[in-house]
Formats: sequence, C-alpha cells, structure tokens
Amino acid sequence: MKRLALAATLLLGVSTASAQNYGPPSEVQDLYSVAVEPSADRIQADIQTLVDFGTRHTLSETESETRGIGAARRWIFAEFEKISAECGGCLEVIYVSDTIEGERRIPNPTEVVSVLAIQRGSLDPNRYVMMSGDIDSRVTDPLDGTDDSPGANDNASGMAGTIEAARILSKRKYAGSIIYAGLSGEEQGLFGGKIVADYALAQGWEIKGVLNNDMISNITGIDGVTNNSTVRVFSEGTRANETEAEARARRFTGGEVDSPSRNLARYVKSQGDQYLTNLDIMMVYRLDRFGRGGHHRPFNVVGIPGIRIMETHEHYDRQHQDLRTENGTEYGDTMEGVDSVYAAKLTALNAITLAGMAGAPPFPANVEASGAVQPSAKLEWETPPNGSNLAGYRVHWRMTTEPEWTHSRFVGKVNEWTFENLVIDNYFFGVSAVAKDGSETPVVFPGAAGRF
Repeated sequence: MKRLALAATLLLGVSTASAQNYGPPSEVQDLYSVAVEPSADRIQADIQTLVDFGTRHTLSETESETRGIGAARRWIFAEFEKISAECGGCLEVIYVSDTIEGERRIPNPTEVVSVLAIQRGSLDPNRYVMMSGDIDSRVTDPLDGTDDSPGANDNASGMAGTIEAARILSKRKYAGSIIYAGLSGEEQGLFGGKIVADYALAQGWEIKGVLNNDMISNITGIDGVTNNSTVRVFSEGTRANETEAEARARRFTGGEVDSPSRNLARYVKSQGDQYLTNLDIMMVYRLDRFGRGGHHRPFNVVGIPGIRIMETHEHYDRQHQDLRTENGTEYGDTMEGVDSVYAAKLTALNAITLAGMAGAPPFPANVEASGAVQPSAKLEWETPPNGSNLAGYRVHWRMTTEPEWTHSRFVGKVNEWTFENLVIDNYFFGVSAVAKDGSETPVVFPGAAGRF
C-alpha cells in the first residue's frame, strides 16, 4: 500500500509538473457561439427603421420625431438604452458632439452628434476596442439635406450591424471595454470620427482598435459579380502620425507593412479564418479604396489603430445617388440592394474580433527587437498592469515577404525571448499577449512602427 501511495504521489507530481509546461487553449469556445448569433432578420428590421426616417443627412431635420438625422440618432440612443436595460445597465450610452461650420460641406453652424454605447471591462476598463457604423446618408448633392436619402447599404447596414453586435456581446463580460458607435458627419468630411477621436484622447481612453463598418450588405457589384462569401479589410501600412525620427528608424529596421492598423487587419483575418465558415477575408493593403475615405481615418490621424470592413463588390449606382430611373437604370441606395444574411456574416466577423480583443490581457508594451550582427534575434517587452487574466506571451515570426504571421510559439510569463539561430536580417518578429481562456491580442511589431 505504501508503494502504491508513493507511486500515486510521484505520478501526481509528474502530472503537475507537465501541466505547468502546457500553453493556454488555442481556441475560445464561446467565440463559435458568438459567430452564429447575429440575426439577419433583426439587422434587416434595423436597416428598414433607419431607411424609414426618409433622410439622415447631417444637414437634415433634427426636431422631427419621424424624419431626419435627429430622429435617427435618438432612435439609436434609445435602442442602445433598451439593450442596456436587458443586461442590467451594462452599457453607458452617451452623445458626443461638436458644432462644425465654415466647411465646404457644412457651411453653416451644424451640431454633429454621434452616439456611443460603452460596455466597461471588468479588469482593464480603460482599454477599448470600438465597432462603428455611420448614422448619416446623402444623395447626389452633398449639401442636399431635404430630399429622400434612404442610405440603406451606405450606411444603415453598418449602423445596424453595430447595434446587433451590442445585443450579442452585452450578454457577456470581458476584461477590456467595448464601444459601439454610431458616427455622424461622415459624408460631409469625416467630422463625427474626428470629434469622437478627439474626445477619446481628452478622456485618456486607450483605444487599441477601431473597426469601421461602411457598407456591409451589398453582394452584387457594378462589375456584374455577385459574391456573398468575401469581405474586404482595408488598413494603412505605416502610422499616419509617425514622426520624422520614427520614419528614419523604420527605414533601417523595417515596419512599412506592420503598423498597428495592419496587424489589427491580420487579427481580423485570423479570427475569421478560425471561427467563421463560408467567409473569405481579403486584406487590402491600402488605407481605403483608391482615392476615397472612411471614418477610420480620423482615428488613424491621431495614432489610434483603425481599419475599414466592407463588402467586396460595390455598386456605384446605389451610392450617393438621387432616387431616379434613367434609360432603364435605377439609381439610389434602397432596400433592394440589401442582403441581410451577408450583413449578418460581416457583423459576426466584427463580434468575434471585438470579443477576442476585449477578452485578451493588456497588450505587450514597449516591444523592442535587437540582434544586429548576431546569430540570433531577441525580443523584449513590458507587462502592463491589470493583467490578472494573463497566461503568458506568444512570440511570432515570418519571412519579410509573407503577408501574414506564419510561425508562433507560446513562451509563458516572460518579458524577453531569443530566437536561436534566426538572424534578425531575414525575418520580422512580434509578440502577443494570451489570456488564460485563450483570448489573444493582435501581434505587436517592435518599435514605434508597430506600437499600439
């Protein structure tokens, strides 16, 4: 009996010792549930409600309860409040606004009002990830605030997706905070995003990523292609607020395609590849479409990582058009161009990204790489506070020509790692933080070029 007891004790000791060498889970099981919860019917109904306000132009009616951008933003506010009531007051719903005037598309004093619903994190509440849609719409004349402007796909779809994500994720709790945002003034010059970005900086919010959803429900393009299984993710390659000294350092150490926004886009793709089916994520290595802009850009300008998520095949007859029929062609952004099943897919992509980032530990801080004229490369980083859910860190590497991270290894609760016999000249390196449940941050590239 003594021998059996000793053997059992030794076996337990081996098991315990072995368990200490195990990494965290590689999958977060709840994200498979999140991925299938967005409802096409609810999204369709919300798009229809927004369309039924007639116009949501930034310069439109604000006093009516049934027409114009004022009625639309009050409905969005009330919808967030309803969601909050269902989760015991888990959302803080606020307006963020400023008055704009003297601009080409806002010549007279106009209050540009955005709606934010904030779901505070339990461990690291000042770390945020944001999903946004646009409240406003427009027709051919950017100053026309009176004619009907349904804006069904552009961008009631993105706004409806944001509301739906709030319904789903508000039922859960996360370490970090999530912001669900309805931004105004996009069609007039991206003013809502600028106002909210400035407000976030003034509040000291640490926003680690903005997922800008602009047109997520159209599946048939002007090119004649119908595609409901591909989504585009646009991201800038280098930080917009990079200093001259930082640009000089980047020239000699690399990082031209590793801004935090670019690694946020890679994270979106990896989440989609893992947790979604029948959706291919196309990363586009541009800030936005050729010569055009979106509401992630004002956040990029001040150093907040941001990307654009949108349909793959646009139909220009349904964008920024007066409602009309000419030579048998119908123009206008109406409900006929909405595919709510596709919008639900793209909403799911956002939701699993928000949940993954909010569930992760604090991002690795002050990541630096070294190893010039050495046989091995070395990464060093710091552990920020509020990381009681931290399981450890994962180091990543790839060939410099690879578009995505190809290799990784979990290394535990350390603050440095040496890549034996990997010469720093030939690879790019990065590090991510992993939670005990497997939630993980995007990869942080070394130096100022990649810092979130």
